[in-house]
This record gives sequence, C-alpha cells and structure tokens, in this order.
Amino acid sequence: MDWKTCAHDHDAGLRESLLGHGFRFGARESIMVGEARALAVDVVLPAGVTLRRVTDRADVAAMEEMQGEVFDDPDWRRRVDVMMRRLAVGDGMELWVAEVDGVIISAGRIEPVGGTEFADLCGGATRVAWRGRGVYRALTAARARAAMAQGKSLLHSSSTEFSGPILQRAGLAKISETTVYTWRAAPSGRLS
Repeated sequence: MDWKTCAHDHDAGLRESLLGHGFRFGARESIMVGEARALAVDVVLPAGVTLRRVTDRADVAAMEEMQGEVFDDPDWRRRVDVMMRRLAVGDGMELWVAEVDGVIISAGRIEPVGGTEFADLCGGATRVAWRGRGVYRALTAARARAAMAQGKSLLHSSSTEFSGPILQRAGLAKISETTVYTWRAAPSGRLS
C-alpha cells in the first residue's frame, strides 16, 4: 500500500507515524499541472517505434510487467486484474504503449477526473535503453490527445525525477511535491 504526503500538507507527526507503523520512505515526486494542448504536439519517434492503445489482457499484462521491471515492483501481476476491471468499468481510463517489434518499451495511462477539466497522466515508464530518445514525450502527447478527445483541457501528473523535467519542458508547471511511503505485508500475510 502506498501513502502519499504533500509538501503543502499541514500534517504534524504524520511522516513519523507512517515510519513508526512500518511504512518505508520512498521516492519524491513533483506535482505538475498544465494545459493538455501544450503536450498534444507531434513528436518524431525513433525508427521502428509505434504507439497504440491497449485493452486486451495479454497486452495489459505485458505493459504491467514492463512497468514492474522499470519501477522494481515485484507485485506488478496484481495490477493486471485491477487494470482489466478498470477497463471493463469504462470510466475513460486508457492504457497506452510504445513498442518495437512487439516488445513494449514505454507505457502509461490517462485517467479522466470526473466533474473536472482534468485528466491524470499516470504510470509513465520507459525502459532505460530507450530514455532520451523522445519515446516518453511521444507517448505523453498521445495521452494528452486522448484526454482532449474526452473533453479534458487540463492535465495533472505526479512525476518522477525522469518524467518531471520532460513534462516541464512541454509546458506543465510544478506546483508542489509529494513523497510516497510504502507498506508491504510480510510473506505470511502478517503486518510487517
């Protein structure tokens, strides 16, 4: 389970309490917002790279496996069922991948926020060998266009040290920071 705190929170003692209850301090992320149209630009892809939306179980599993490898998350398999249930609900979430010769090299999703002009850019991950070549930027442009097609004009992202600078150059503004604290159950199922 992840618990996120924000730099703008007034939460005296929360961080210490999380650590005291078995949560582990994780990565800091930048909270970023901006106009979708700023990101929805044409980006030249490296030769052989294609982008597409995925909906079937095999593609979702391959996407989650790649993200699990990039984020060093051994629990990626459990997310396959979660994503398939979300797709079945039809709440506007879209899963996007970049691939070469059928191998997923980058992936992310777009999640519209009901009752707002916002959509969230989530789960963006790119294999190390493909970073710095425009793949993530192109995938983000595709997701921005998908958000706009759903009537969303604004984007939000909790960005890592890798995606944050790319999104900032593309027009999103950093408005705060968040820190992720992670708790995992012990293999026996007991609290760790």
